[in-house]
Amino acid sequence: MKKIHRVLVLLMAALMAFGLMTTAFAAEPTIDTSKKASLSIYKYDITKASEDGVWDAESYVSTGLHDNAVVDKLSKYAIQGVEFTYLKVANVAMSNEVVDGQHQVGVLYGFDTSDRSSAVLSAIGLTAADAHKSESGVNYFTSDSLNNKLAAALAANATTVKNALEIADKNGGVAMNETDATGHTSASNMEQGLYLVVETRVPENVTSTCNPFLISLPMTTVDGSEWLYDLVIYPKNQTGNPNLEKTVRESKNSTGKHNGSLTDITDGFEHTATASVGDIVDYQIISTLPTITSKASSLSEYTYVDTLSKGIKYNKNDVVIELFRDSACTDKITTWDESSGKFAVTYDDTANTMTIKMTEAGLSEINEATTVYTDSVKRGYSDCTMRITYAATLTADAKMGDTDNPNEVVLTWKRTNTTYFDTLKDCCHVYTYGIDVLKQFSDGKGNIQNVKFNLHNDTDDCYIIADLKDGTYYAKGIATKKADATTFVPNSSGHIIVKGLEDDSYSLTETATDKGYVLLKEAVKIVITTKENGACEKCGAKLLTACATVNGKDVTMTDGNAIVPLTVVNNPGFDLPKTGGYGMWMFTIGGVALLGVAAFIVIRSRKQHKGEQ
Repeated sequence: MKKIHRVLVLLMAALMAFGLMTTAFAAEPTIDTSKKASLSIYKYDITKASEDGVWDAESYVSTGLHDNAVVDKLSKYAIQGVEFTYLKVANVAMSNEVVDGQHQVGVLYGFDTSDRSSAVLSAIGLTAADAHKSESGVNYFTSDSLNNKLAAALAANATTVKNALEIADKNGGVAMNETDATGHTSASNMEQGLYLVVETRVPENVTSTCNPFLISLPMTTVDGSEWLYDLVIYPKNQTGNPNLEKTVRESKNSTGKHNGSLTDITDGFEHTATASVGDIVDYQIISTLPTITSKASSLSEYTYVDTLSKGIKYNKNDVVIELFRDSACTDKITTWDESSGKFAVTYDDTANTMTIKMTEAGLSEINEATTVYTDSVKRGYSDCTMRITYAATLTADAKMGDTDNPNEVVLTWKRTNTTYFDTLKDCCHVYTYGIDVLKQFSDGKGNIQNVKFNLHNDTDDCYIIADLKDGTYYAKGIATKKADATTFVPNSSGHIIVKGLEDDSYSLTETATDKGYVLLKEAVKIVITTKENGACEKCGAKLLTACATVNGKDVTMTDGNAIVPLTVVNNPGFDLPKTGGYGMWMFTIGGVALLGVAAFIVIRSRKQHKGEQ
């Protein structure tokens, strides 16, 4: 589990390729219309390359030519599985005009009245009135007007513009092969013209598509000295998956339902926890929503499948989802409960699973919400944090000791631009323990059925309540008053077995013993502690191992560090009555008699003394 990681998409501002066109040429002003064109695209993980210090995106200038230096630096950061779709939207036409008495040769882009051309112009905010000239139903635009208008439209409302251009491109566009292991894809034998290029599919580790861009085939070199019919470009994506983390803690709420009251994610939540049988445990699942920049990167499914171990039972109907602007979950956007209609919860009692699935209403808000971002790039709850909380109860079926109770969650999501589902997994662990008290009499003659104990949790200042089943006590709750505590009695073999205790300090107090034997003068002190030992292969969390002491001395736990063994011995003797009854009368009578004897001795002594005088 790593810290939750936010990713941003780099806009395709570095290459509005047609913007490299000039209105006047140093040489070869005329396009060879007989030539076909080609387009090569290389995709690299600029996020990782920048983090590794091998790439400075700000200093790179695209030329339209193959750049060996770029390939050498970024080859190991290639992104495989990216699909681009291109659509011809305008023809390239030479312009030969006299402006202010000066003869100028340049390029214009002719948009006809077809639906696809109209859709592109409408998306970037151009009309016939903005055309450089109009002839025979064709509107001709300069590279500057197209470039500037597209840049302004993306800056003002990138989401709307991207959506419109993606839709236009899919209606009649040609999909290129997905990028290979080197990050490369290409198209050849293309007609000359102005093309709209849209990133229509990305692999699971790419969080968003890059901005659609226009490309001119052919285009000029940077210095305008020659035409380029075979264009090479390097659009950039940043990568990173949504993160997922599941943690647990012993609940501080005795009702069994938190109802959204868990406000502090730092308060006791870990990947491991210990609990007693009957204890309520709080779970939280935290995930970072992926970057959403357009309909192509919107979420069409976002579902959690949570699985608890056999010994933990869901406290149903208490799931709460909170959305935050920050990973620390301090800047809350909104709260959804099960009545909100934003998600649906179903349970499979046989498999002990809970499925939390975002509904259409929930997905619509995640994709389209306008309350988070004021910029034009991101939309919805892009990169925000989703936190799910619910409660469960540890049961007598829980495994004990170092054999813990793992609890897994699987997040499945799908984008509108993919045909596959992506998944993430995480888990947490709950541990519980027990004690095995062997009751003995030093002379081997006492009746163990007359012996009684109570068990106090000194750490939490409460008494243990337990159910007896087949000679074993299973903890099921706590009591604050001694009178409400469970009275523990040895079974036929002399053992008091209590299962389902957490790692705390306990006092075992003998409250009754057989006649003729002395009660233990002091409570037996039992301390169960845990320490980290190894890591979970699934989530990386540090696993626990237990150890124990009895009256300050180390003991070896049994059954995989699940049970603390101890022996309690009663010795025969006279246990003086404390109050009332025959015993008190005996002390009273005896005391009066002693006083009488003492008085007699004193009187007699005085008489003897007078006689001697």
